[in-house]
Amino acid sequence: MFQQIPWSQGVWSDTPRSYIEKDGSLVVEASEGSDYWQKTMYDFVHDNGHSLLGPWNGEDAVEVSFQLEGFDHLYDQAGLMLWSHSGQWIKAGVEINDGVPHVGAVVTDGFSDWSLAPVPDWAGQTVTIRASRMRDAVIIRARTEQHPWQTVRVCRLAEVDWQAGPFLCAPTSAGLKVAFTRWVRTKPDADLHADPY
Repeated sequence: MFQQIPWSQGVWSDTPRSYIEKDGSLVVEASEGSDYWQKTMYDFVHDNGHSLLGPWNGEDAVEVSFQLEGFDHLYDQAGLMLWSHSGQWIKAGVEINDGVPHVGAVVTDGFSDWSLAPVPDWAGQTVTIRASRMRDAVIIRARTEQHPWQTVRVCRLAEVDWQAGPFLCAPTSAGLKVAFTRWVRTKPDADLHADPY
């Protein structure tokens, strides 16, 4: 069971340089210098990334898919944002680190932390990022059409109001365009150690 979420139902946290619907996809260009981060290691706060957000109560899983093409510069990134407020959010997706695509997550509750793993063979493919609530936690998974689900992160999900949707950032350069192909609600995970479907 998949319930497609229309792009028009989302509200931008920070309006990107451009966005347009094309053949069912949403093609978005990030503004140079857009990013999300809270304090840890760098002391700075960045909250001008681009997230297209809609309500998410955690009863259903949420998934976002996008094409991993045109990610050329350090920290170019896209994926799924779970958002409560500027000091509490979780972003998960793919970003460029040292010239290689990495799948990872940043979990923020006052301070940000970052986990990642290289996925060089995902380049040029359609990536899906999934979040599913389980008790007091959220399970974040990722895959491509040619690769199976892998668990990216299990972390606490506070009992507060959340929003969710696609996001992208271009912290170090201009010109990043991302084609988001899918934004859906679907059945939640039944078990941490079983694929969702």
